[in-house]
Amino acid sequence: MVISSLADSLVRGVETVGDRVSETLFEPVIRLGVTGLARSGKTVFITSLVANLLDRGRMTGLAAHQEGRINAAFLQPQPDDTVPRFDYESHLLDLTGPEPHWPHSTRAVSELRLSFKSRPAGLLAGLQGPRTIHLDIVDYPGEWLLDLALLDKSYDDWSRDTLARIDGRACAAEFLARCSEADPGGAHDEPAAQALAGAFTHYLNAAREDGFYDCTPGRFLLPGDLAGSPVLTFAPLPVSAPSRRRTLHREMERRFEAYKSQVVKPFFRDHFSRIDRQVVLVDALGAIHKGPQSVEDMRRAMADILSAFRPGRNAWLTQLLMGRRVERILFAATKADHLHHVQHHRLTAIMEALTREARDRARFAGAETTALAIAALRATTEEMRSHDGTELPCVRGTMLDSGKQAAFYPGDLPQDPAHLLGPARDGAKSWLTDDYGFMAFAPAKLTLRPGDGPPHIRLDRAAQFLIGDRL
Repeated sequence: MVISSLADSLVRGVETVGDRVSETLFEPVIRLGVTGLARSGKTVFITSLVANLLDRGRMTGLAAHQEGRINAAFLQPQPDDTVPRFDYESHLLDLTGPEPHWPHSTRAVSELRLSFKSRPAGLLAGLQGPRTIHLDIVDYPGEWLLDLALLDKSYDDWSRDTLARIDGRACAAEFLARCSEADPGGAHDEPAAQALAGAFTHYLNAAREDGFYDCTPGRFLLPGDLAGSPVLTFAPLPVSAPSRRRTLHREMERRFEAYKSQVVKPFFRDHFSRIDRQVVLVDALGAIHKGPQSVEDMRRAMADILSAFRPGRNAWLTQLLMGRRVERILFAATKADHLHHVQHHRLTAIMEALTREARDRARFAGAETTALAIAALRATTEEMRSHDGTELPCVRGTMLDSGKQAAFYPGDLPQDPAHLLGPARDGAKSWLTDDYGFMAFAPAKLTLRPGDGPPHIRLDRAAQFLIGDRL
């Protein structure tokens, strides 16, 4: 078993080194990971990014385009034959067709390759012709990323942490009641184990709907072809003694370890460990609307997410010998089009404050990070409206639930992010002074000129940070 594992690791290592030699010396490859928690807009981000890199009329902030160094961009078959292709064409039709609508959210890993013919800048421009640069975009659910933190935990540690964290949450009441009735030291009974795991899965789904972000294990929410398998049939238990054979405790512990070895580790090995640029999308406005507890939970999730990365600089020799490290990370607050532009700088400041701990650790390790307020697809227009003698900066769009046009003022975000993060850290149940509204808008009907991608907010600046140096 050990020899087989070592041999498999050695073969994978040789193949990986061969791939990296080819990439480093001939056609460079940028592997961009795109993730975010539920409803953060991953599918829309990738679709609009690709559309705007193919038709770059709105990408003025991308230096290689502004300087005329991109000769062509085109889609190619992806290099990983066993990974589903990101369905770019269908998603683009969803967003830009006669009856535009938001596409379905990310359910599994998918990939897309976009290739560029680009001329180098600076002194090399006159010595080299155009070269091919590949951008491999890897889309994966953020819930799976949070699972990487489980690799460093034992079942008992995870149980204690989880039960302490969810204690007092209304959505966890049913599971906690069932959990208190279970006997960890009693004989394992499969129907009872399934009922306990089912109650825990129900809690995780309810917690996500309530605005909590610490919903691990992530595959319980997106099981795919693992639904109903023993590897997804466990739950945290209150334990105080080592497990004994044939007990409920031992069986739950065994399945937890199987989840790590058979689900989490393959994801890290096959996908995540090969990423060298990363964007983490965050629905910060949605969390603010749900209240202080949701904001604090999001802040902790951002710290957990970054703990899963291997940040650092990708010198070519380091890539060949040690594997890729994530060298640039963008934390992007999505749905900036739900605010008038006069408040965008406040949303960016809140995003910077939310991710401060995560970004500091990344910079210490040598990675570059930044935070932006973006909208991958702009669904609103801006206007000023009078109310009680005051001019309010509003946005107008089509309401998702009714299809009617409406103008919306979400409230004033604070200039100082501490006015939000302070109450959130202190465990406040609601905002003391202000209420922050949120409206779900449908995508607007578009008429695009030749050469223009879909309208956006700062997607060009996001692309410049993520891949501009390599183009």
